[in-house]
Amino acid sequence: MSRPAATKMAEEVSRAAAVETASSRPSKWSWPQSLRWIPSSTDRVIDAEKRLLSLVKTPYVQEQVNIGSGPPGSKVRWFRSSSDEPRFINTVTFDSKASFPTLVMVHGYGASQGFFFRNFDALSSRFRVIAMDQLGWGGSSRPDFTCRSTEETEAWFIDSLEEWRKAKNLTKFILLGHSFGGYVAAKYALKHPEHVEHLILVGPAGFTSETEHRSEWLTKFRATWKGTILNHLWESNFTPQKIIRGLGPWGPDLVRRYTSARFGSYSTGNILTEEEARLLTDYAYHTLVAKASGELCLKYIFSFGAFARKPLLQCASEWKVPTTFIYGYEDWMNYEGAQLARESMKVPCDIIRVPQGGHFVFIDNPSGFHSAVFYACRRILAGDPQDPAEPLPEDLAAA
Repeated sequence: MSRPAATKMAEEVSRAAAVETASSRPSKWSWPQSLRWIPSSTDRVIDAEKRLLSLVKTPYVQEQVNIGSGPPGSKVRWFRSSSDEPRFINTVTFDSKASFPTLVMVHGYGASQGFFFRNFDALSSRFRVIAMDQLGWGGSSRPDFTCRSTEETEAWFIDSLEEWRKAKNLTKFILLGHSFGGYVAAKYALKHPEHVEHLILVGPAGFTSETEHRSEWLTKFRATWKGTILNHLWESNFTPQKIIRGLGPWGPDLVRRYTSARFGSYSTGNILTEEEARLLTDYAYHTLVAKASGELCLKYIFSFGAFARKPLLQCASEWKVPTTFIYGYEDWMNYEGAQLARESMKVPCDIIRVPQGGHFVFIDNPSGFHSAVFYACRRILAGDPQDPAEPLPEDLAAA
């Protein structure tokens, strides 16, 4: 029996985190240059972000949005402290016409908003694009991760997103989330449907649980000594980043190799240029070697094998927002979970597949991804919710 997409997600998360993160701090000792570690911090993340976004032609404003110390009335603060120290969400807003609908973009696990750098120009031609780093990731504040349950962990991301919305004074917007960001976006839309005009989930994680998608391969693997050790590490919340932070000077080269091989590998003519690869490598490195915070959510959201502890499939009948799923043809995240969810949904739902694209379809095939997003929002862009259905563009496929 072949391994399910959820199992592949576990491998991808581990592999991506392992290659994309190698942290370092400057040594006080006179070590050879090759053994000196490279320092990182949220300030260096912002600097790397600016260098990466220099590739984007559309002007933008970068800001740190104050979300306070925690949601009003909540027992869960953004940090382990009794103080009222505020926290901030790193945000970039791109220039657009005032009449354009707002598109909020949420990154996935092991990533940050700059990973959408190939999409900002095209999307800004028809949307007011706002991209943000989730709390505990990228250039946002990285408070101590205090959550101890799935419910608290979901609240960490959902409530911080809601406080960010209030601070940005947004009332209605299109919400796009990738992978784990898709899980967060879907959970946010379930709790705050009044603010989401349309939901776009790109290769979303977290649709099925282990009981719903039993894996013969995973069961056998768990019975091995390797499976036992990895399962123990997972349940101990031992993230791959914790290991790689100790690799020091070998980190940047590993990130470079991963970036060159991983992104654009499913595309035709969209492989990263030398400059794109260099800037994305630098950005990914600094993004993931800073203080551990949001990464510690993994254990509480997913069980070993990356099966959701509170799967979205079980909430499908409660969906209140029109939704579009977007998958690359080679995405290891299986679109069958979306098909099952659609059967229970009581709102309009499209599932679009983009050729020459994997899990990072927005990097692999930017033009196909943009075409899918424009199609998903065709009625909003036309300003007519009753606009008749349009045929799917020829370069896309429906599932």
